[in-house]
Amino acid sequence: MQNLRAAGLGLTVLSLAGYVAGLWVAYPGRAVSLTAFMVGVALAAIGGTE
Repeated sequence: MQNLRAAGLGLTVLSLAGYVAGLWVAYPGRAVSLTAFMVGVALAAIGGTE
């Protein structure tokens, strides 16, 4: 489960970087960063603390 948590945290960080980049430069699909953020948080939450 640690791998799932790490993947979720990594996805969360990458999606936040994509969102911040989208504040300065409009690029196609930037709304996907918000979806990736939500998925990343969910993965980190179910990844457990084992």
